[in-house]
Amino acid sequence: MTERRDEIAVVGAGLAGCLLACFLARRGYPVTLYERRPDPRTGTVERGRSINLALSERGLDALRRIGLDGQVMADALPMRGRMIHPVDGEAQFQSYSVSGDRAINSISRGALNNALLTAAAALPGVRVAFDHRLVGLDPATGDMTFETPQGKVAAAASVVLGADGAGSAVRGQLLGYGVLTESLDFLDYGYKELTIPPLGGEFALDPGALHIWPRGTSMMIALPNPDRSFTCTLFWPTHGTASFASLGSPAAIERHFATHYPDLVPLAPNLVDDYQHNPVGVLGTVRCTPWQVGGKVGLLGDAAHAIVPFYGQGANCAFEDVVELDRCLDECGDEWSAALPLFQRRRQANAEAIARMALTNFVEMRDKIASPVFQTRKRIEHALERVLPGRYVSQYELVSFSTTPYAEVRRRVHRQYQVLGAVTAGAVALLAGGLAAIGRGRRG
Repeated sequence: MTERRDEIAVVGAGLAGCLLACFLARRGYPVTLYERRPDPRTGTVERGRSINLALSERGLDALRRIGLDGQVMADALPMRGRMIHPVDGEAQFQSYSVSGDRAINSISRGALNNALLTAAAALPGVRVAFDHRLVGLDPATGDMTFETPQGKVAAAASVVLGADGAGSAVRGQLLGYGVLTESLDFLDYGYKELTIPPLGGEFALDPGALHIWPRGTSMMIALPNPDRSFTCTLFWPTHGTASFASLGSPAAIERHFATHYPDLVPLAPNLVDDYQHNPVGVLGTVRCTPWQVGGKVGLLGDAAHAIVPFYGQGANCAFEDVVELDRCLDECGDEWSAALPLFQRRRQANAEAIARMALTNFVEMRDKIASPVFQTRKRIEHALERVLPGRYVSQYELVSFSTTPYAEVRRRVHRQYQVLGAVTAGAVALLAGGLAAIGRGRRG
């Protein structure tokens, strides 16, 4: 059993790592946060790598538990629905909730990371070591080796927790020891960021919506920022026609956007420069097992189960991991050898469920949301929610506005669709029977 005086090492001072340090410090553990980058609060942000977050109920629930929700939400912008931008015609708004008042919240990843990092560093017993890149880890002992600007540094901890993202160095070390297996499923899509600056000192688009330009095999989204700009993200194929690889010259870039995103062009004066100089990021799903080794080393967040960003749940899911690990420590009396396996049993099915929902939502966002059939289905769904409050709840609301476990969301939605299908079939049968009876009456 690990005593509370024993040090916990958290590798990765990103969103999940900083939140985890806050929760562990609250439990009385001394914590060292190791981060491969310099202090992000004093450096410059890497160009084109921000991807605004859509913070929703699961993430807010975690922040409330440590009293940070008010501070974080002060810089957030609520988005109550999608604004769909067709190639031709007016944009159309689709509410996220039947009531129209529930919102997901646009927030800068960097701003949230800095807030969490500052909160963690201010807690008694928390130490942060920047410019420490993990290059060695013995899962049996907790001995670690880091590359630093001053050379290699040795460290040790009673428990090592990897919260260091999809490219996790901790996971890589465990893989090297042959104590876990992993699969990396990359999409043949990438992402690139653009910017819409303020227009006349105000937002150039409605800041109360997540803007989407669905284009069949590709799409663009835009989320508002507190400085009245929008961060746009292109999700395009990496190869082939109409892909990142197919646009090279400024003239080709201008022609493509004028054809496919005509309403964006007058709003993005730095469009060509952003497109040419911002990098293309990769998109994929990470799966591995086990998430822990011997109760000594564990993984959580993207390090254990990175997902694609199309449900806006990556950070929310990672924050929920921290809450669940804290709950497992409570139930196991802080015995890590019991808490870490319990954590995996509780969370792995949920991580897989949201990974699948995120992939499905990509197809919905780029291919379906602009179609009349999809819009009609959404209207019917909202009507059912009004008629059957609490009994029929859409998948989107369950994912974004509740803490219902992701796996239970999938099961519940499946049952709802079965009931809906039966009711629809019955209604069609009654209608057909009624029409047949009318026909017989007329013939009679």
